[in-house]
Amino acid sequence: MITPNTLKLPTADGRLEPYSPGEPRAWRTPSGPPSSRIAYAAGHVVADPRADNGPGVPATVDWDATLRFRRHLWSLGLRVADAMDTAQRNMGLDWDATRQLIRRSAAEAGAHGDPAELVACGAGTDHRPDAATLDDVVAAYEEQIEVVRDAGAGVIIMASRQLARIAAGRPEDYRAVYGRLLEQADRPVILHWLGEMFDPNLAGYWGSDDLDKAIGHFLDLVREHASRVDGVKVSLLDADREIEIRAGLPDGVRLYTGDDFNYPDLIASGSDALLGIFDAIAPAAAAALHALDAGDTAAYAEIFGPTVPLSRKIFETPTYNYKTGIVFLAWLAGHQEAFTMVNGAQSARSVVHLAEVFRLADAAGLLPDPDLAVRRMRALLAVHGVDA
Repeated sequence: MITPNTLKLPTADGRLEPYSPGEPRAWRTPSGPPSSRIAYAAGHVVADPRADNGPGVPATVDWDATLRFRRHLWSLGLRVADAMDTAQRNMGLDWDATRQLIRRSAAEAGAHGDPAELVACGAGTDHRPDAATLDDVVAAYEEQIEVVRDAGAGVIIMASRQLARIAAGRPEDYRAVYGRLLEQADRPVILHWLGEMFDPNLAGYWGSDDLDKAIGHFLDLVREHASRVDGVKVSLLDADREIEIRAGLPDGVRLYTGDDFNYPDLIASGSDALLGIFDAIAPAAAAALHALDAGDTAAYAEIFGPTVPLSRKIFETPTYNYKTGIVFLAWLAGHQEAFTMVNGAQSARSVVHLAEVFRLADAAGLLPDPDLAVRRMRALLAVHGVDA
């Protein structure tokens, strides 16, 4: 049926197809965090739309909108994983802006509870692209870890492009670097394994292109330092591998799934969560996790089911461009005033891709104000020469 909200959305075969969004789903706001799983949403940053945020330009962030979005996530009982790849680390968010993000996010969390529980931040080596030795890598990590610690947030030790380049195929180099870092940890940290589909520069991480060997090296490291590891965040988009890793972890070490393709089954079977897609589907994620708490597996599956095609579309190859879809949905949902990104990354996906994201978000009940979403989608289509 044609309605005032009917759009003409482009399709992959070059047609324009009428589409009318449905009624928004009324999500119940949880009374607190889920009890059966720990769940982090990896948050995006909101670029200042009035600033020059083009490719290669230092990031200018809209801090008010960025922190408002984190309050939105906390209000749903989710924790925030900040300064991660979803926030465009290694893809436009420079170290100066990252340092500000860590401090501001942790300070904002302090108004809502314990920052060390509500927010965990990524510490890496991206501010030292010239690192030439393992000592350089350790020093770079230490500098960023200190910023996170000083802010009062939890520490996530991110995968390092510089370490991947220097260590090449030597697992002993990874063991040496991470061993030194973990020995200094004043409280358990999260280790992050980001697969090469998210960052091709991380191919062969942990010292081998053979995934069986890499998993063995990784598990050996975790077992050696288990008391200093809260959990591991695994983003390989391979459910069987994640289950294998989870089974091999020492008691007390969590597996935080980073699998944006298979998260419902992995969470249901025992993984905790640290997911970029939770940024975009936060109301559904919170509702599903509380259904799991209540043992209502049917409701859990019903809520999460429609979000999976949406997530798979957003994270389709090239997977590292998923941030564009995340920010696009935040704009459609009214969490920010402009569809702009640092590093000009809003142009990383086609209008055909974004049109399908619009359809799938609507099908999942994730357009809270359809009138607003239609107005914004129509404006975007007009920029691309589509009379919607």
